[in-house]
Formats: sequence, C-alpha cells, structure tokens
Amino acid sequence: MKILLHTCCGPCTIYPLKKLREEGCSVMGFFYRHNIHPLTECLHREETLRIYAEKNHFKVIWQQGYELEEFLQSTVFREAERCRICYHKRLTATALLAKRGKFDAFSTTLLYSRFQNHALIHETGSAAGKKAGVPFFYRDFREGWQEGIEESKTEGMYRQPYCGCIYSEKERYLRSAQHGSQPD
Repeated sequence: MKILLHTCCGPCTIYPLKKLREEGCSVMGFFYRHNIHPLTECLHREETLRIYAEKNHFKVIWQQGYELEEFLQSTVFREAERCRICYHKRLTATALLAKRGKFDAFSTTLLYSRFQNHALIHETGSAAGKKAGVPFFYRDFREGWQEGIEESKTEGMYRQPYCGCIYSEKERYLRSAQHGSQPD
C-alpha cells in the first residue's frame, strides 16, 4: 500500500514510519507548517525532520509558505474548537495531496501522540478522506510512544515541548508559571 503520512515533526515520525514499513507499506511524508508558531519553531521542527528523513531514506513533500494569519483567523473566537479546526486543515490538505499523488491512503503522525484526541483525528481524517476520495488509514501508534522517545533522544533530535499552535505554547508556559517552574 502506498501511504502519504502527514508528519508534524521528526520524533513523532519515528515509530509510525517504522511500523508502516514493517507492514510492507511504501510511505511518503507531508510536512504541514501553517499551524506551527512561531516561525522559528516551525523551522526548527522542519530542519529536524529533514535530517531524520535524509538519514532514513524517507521522501517528504515540504509545504511552502507560512500562512499563520489564516490559521489564526480560522481559530479566533473558536479557541475551544482549535484542535478540531487544526486537524481538519492538516488532514484535508493531506487527503487532497494524497488524491493528486495517487496514494492508496493517507495517515498522520498525530496518531502517535498520547496528547492528541484520537477519536477526533479518526473522525476528521475519515471525513476528509471521503470528501477527497482517498481512504484515511487509522492506526493507533501510541503503543510505540516510549520507543519513539528513546530513539529520538539517542539520535539527539530536537523534541518540541508543545503541540505547535500559539494556544498550546501559551498553555505550556502558563502551566510552568503556575507550578513555579521553568518550561521544558
């Protein structure tokens, strides 16, 4: 099976890519960048993924531009639904790209994270796939959470301390301030 894998970062790609390849899938990545704030964080994640991809013979489609304003405009006054909006944007873009590239299915490294809403990702991915005409490949990759962390540390990879959006960055710093500690 030929799968287009939305990739949010290098560390979260490790386990899903390994498992999909073990199952005989041909996997190509897609790095979506419009939701990652600030731009320096986006570039840091992109560079880490580039190094990992090159080292592991993993071809990646790199989204161009940086449409942060569009992302913020779509979430303002809907902050409680920001993850739904963000999943929709990323998975719709991936589904459309998978359709154009004649992939058999598409998936996401978001399914590796213990901090993401898997039911919402599954629902959103399935809807995006149905609309685009390419199936969403759901797999719970959380079983490999610790394995991916250990490998990313062994490789000396940059490990981002928040999901990516400005809201998750705020929560990270606010949580640290409330506990009297420095953010990771």
